[in-house]
Amino acid sequence: MNISADDLPVQYQLRFGKMAAYRDGVWKILCGEFFNRYIPDNAAVLDLGCGWGEFINNTKGVTKYGMDLNPDAASHLNDDVTFVNQDCSTRWPMDDNSLDVVFTSNFLEHLPDKASLNATMDEVYRCLKPEGRIVCMGPNIKVLGGHYWDFYDHYTALTEESLAEGLQLRGFAIDQITERFMPYTMVRRWLPPLFVVKVYLRLRPAWWLLGKQFLVVARKPSTPLNYAGRDAG
Repeated sequence: MNISADDLPVQYQLRFGKMAAYRDGVWKILCGEFFNRYIPDNAAVLDLGCGWGEFINNTKGVTKYGMDLNPDAASHLNDDVTFVNQDCSTRWPMDDNSLDVVFTSNFLEHLPDKASLNATMDEVYRCLKPEGRIVCMGPNIKVLGGHYWDFYDHYTALTEESLAEGLQLRGFAIDQITERFMPYTMVRRWLPPLFVVKVYLRLRPAWWLLGKQFLVVARKPSTPLNYAGRDAG
């Protein structure tokens, strides 16, 4: 049986409560030094599986959404973020072609199966504007091996290649695939000083040595792609 929404507030508190301020500091750096490059000015941005809002609170954007099944997430989001409390594999309350960027970090592996992942990616595709992007970061089972399963609520194993292929099958064009990006977790390891995060982002050889998470960036093409059963129009 999967983790229920009722369990999530306690689970999030156990996993993140003691280091909430540190995680927020890390994400300020990640957004300012790296992820904001994927977000255009005046963008509409949705954080898929927003958790306590570490990304969406710290990134740029005029219209911001945070989606999470955990109802407690709302209390951690800034006032300029609209909270969407729902199962991401059901229809989203956004219009077609209304979002510029969907970002997700360490979330897709928590979906119960590939059917849920496919349904979620279809909603991403529907809601993104033409040439809008999805930016995905997550643990890479290719690199981690058995450590992928160290978290009780990991269900769907992914590599950078499998996720990229899945996105292509839903109609996306792949812009970037990085096998090794960030280290695996901030939960159970020594926490480096924040300045080290800035140095790490600028030292690509360090990614290959320490990176255990993939980074995949894809976009919704202006003209639908003629593969995977999608109508090229």
